[in-house]
Amino acid sequence: MKRTKTWIAALAGAMALTFGTGAEAADKKVTVAYQTDALPSSVAIASGEFQRATGYEIDFRKFNSGADIFAAIASGDVQVGYVGSSPFAAATSRGLDVKAFQLASISGTDEALVVRNGSGIEGLGDLKGKKLAAAPVSTDHYQLLALIKAQGLSEKDVQVFAIPQPEIVAAYNRGDLDGGFVWDPALTELKKGGKVLVTSREVAEKGAPTFSAWVAAGEFAKENPEFLKSFAGVVDKIYASFRQDPAAWGPDSENAKTLAQFLGGTAEQQAAALKNLTLLTPEEQASAQWLGGGADSGAAKILKDTATFLKEQGKVSRVLASYADFVTPTALALTN
Repeated sequence: MKRTKTWIAALAGAMALTFGTGAEAADKKVTVAYQTDALPSSVAIASGEFQRATGYEIDFRKFNSGADIFAAIASGDVQVGYVGSSPFAAATSRGLDVKAFQLASISGTDEALVVRNGSGIEGLGDLKGKKLAAAPVSTDHYQLLALIKAQGLSEKDVQVFAIPQPEIVAAYNRGDLDGGFVWDPALTELKKGGKVLVTSREVAEKGAPTFSAWVAAGEFAKENPEFLKSFAGVVDKIYASFRQDPAAWGPDSENAKTLAQFLGGTAEQQAAALKNLTLLTPEEQASAQWLGGGADSGAAKILKDTATFLKEQGKVSRVLASYADFVTPTALALTN
């Protein structure tokens, strides 16, 4: 009898331990939104590295735009997402509580305005009367509008269509559009029948800089700082590999093949797209120039400047006094 009681007690203890572990595991679930941009970190999504490093069960979901991701965050369906600074500025101006904890990239040549062969556009002075498109409330949409304004033109002078990238590609190929401000894979597709007129980096140099970032819902960020630390650590590790070993990301590399299989296109296209990125080190990101300077940080200033422009365009109804509450270097500082 004593032996039976001992066995029952041991079984009860094992069951309690099992169910306790199960409950803890259930709490460690997160939905992360990504887009089709060519980023080194997408290799870690495909390989499961983020799950292994964080210890969380992660449901990665693909979205077509940052605006869609912010809508999913607002609804509670998504807790972490990869977004651009323009939809970021719009969402926070409307009251959404999110934190940018890591910058994925800043304005580079990975986004550009491509004009169609036969469109009659040879330079920026030829945009009047043309039909151009960009994804709704994207960084590309913001930069396209800023570019048009810089030429002394308005949307009355240039028809601007805010439509998803697959629709841009289809309309461009039909000849319905003269050009599109896009990122890959649409960028590669549009270049097949046209040329790059201006890149995101060049528009940034004209006064409209942008960035893309990993953001987390405010409450999730508050309750899961170690997850953000581990997530950022994975991205930092892969970005370091990309900087230090370019051959490992070339057209014949396993990394490029993985990106092609996961995001689409060919390994050669993915490798070429990666070369267009402008990436920052963790130290650069955590500095006052980007995430670590409070209201004076570069990211917070870009958000405010973008919101100001969007308000002028009638895209948002207000501009906040400061956007410092929406950027934080904490996760990056923890990885050092």
